[in-house]
Amino acid sequence: MTHHGRFGWAVALTTLPAIALTIALSSPAGAQAVNTESAPVSSSTAEPDAQVALAKPEAAAKGVTSKALEKVKQVTTRAADIFNRVPCRAPKGGIKSMGSLPHVARKLAEHQPVVIIAFGSSSTEGYGSTSPEFTYPNRLAAQLKRKYPTADITVLNRGRGGEDAPEMMKRLKHAVIDEKPDLVIWQVGTNAILRNLDPTVTVAQVQDGIARIQAAGSDVVLVDPQYVPAVNQKGDSAGRMVKMLNAVAGLHHVGIFPRFEVMREWHEDQALGFDRFSIADGLHMNDWGYACFAQLLGDDIIRSVGQIQLGINVPANVLTYRPL
Repeated sequence: MTHHGRFGWAVALTTLPAIALTIALSSPAGAQAVNTESAPVSSSTAEPDAQVALAKPEAAAKGVTSKALEKVKQVTTRAADIFNRVPCRAPKGGIKSMGSLPHVARKLAEHQPVVIIAFGSSSTEGYGSTSPEFTYPNRLAAQLKRKYPTADITVLNRGRGGEDAPEMMKRLKHAVIDEKPDLVIWQVGTNAILRNLDPTVTVAQVQDGIARIQAAGSDVVLVDPQYVPAVNQKGDSAGRMVKMLNAVAGLHHVGIFPRFEVMREWHEDQALGFDRFSIADGLHMNDWGYACFAQLLGDDIIRSVGQIQLGINVPANVLTYRPL
């Protein structure tokens, strides 16, 4: 998806308050306070003026801490409030299961670190969100942390605005495979529609990418285009891309999150105006859109991992695991 600015966020799996605290304490003022406190001076040897000077960094440190706590409060409030304004509802009848995620399930069962890479263009990168913590990869990270509080899970944001399959394939090895992820969530197809690219060529590149990711030992979940005015103007092309990506997912036995149909239900069945889940450009999602997308995607990942752990719909060559 095209955009006018770029972000470079790599999202570690942390709670939102921790993120806010890290941001505040990594400021120059925060660094100065920490450095000062790490070099104490005895009150018996310090001159009175020096003692007064030493008190100033302590006051500064308290000020930074206060600001950090206020930031934590603001972030937590905003995060909790977003679904109070517009509830996030699953589509009627639910979402078709994305299938098993054996590599993620195995790592969780064995209490090993899990690496998830969000790969895609600007809706992965987070264009349209008001803050890094409101991108879908960060939202997803927070949700998985709540579900698996003792697990070591990292979500890396590898979205880059304006790209589609041709550009993504050029950086697939460096940005994705070399990181040895357990799961790759690949959002693709929107820019191909907007740029009038041949969907058969795009899908062929996606198939090649899936094969390479699977050969490296990673689970794969595709995310199809979004249902928004800019995409809907090219309805025939969008419909064809969605159908072809779903067919590819079935052919290669990978998961797919049907974002197009989910967002269409937001608009048509839940009667949400486009401005409730997308920004003024008619293309990118807003904070609520990213949050609900992440919530439903996270629910599907958790459900799919649970199936493996319970031994449901497990391929013959995949071991079964007891629930965590």
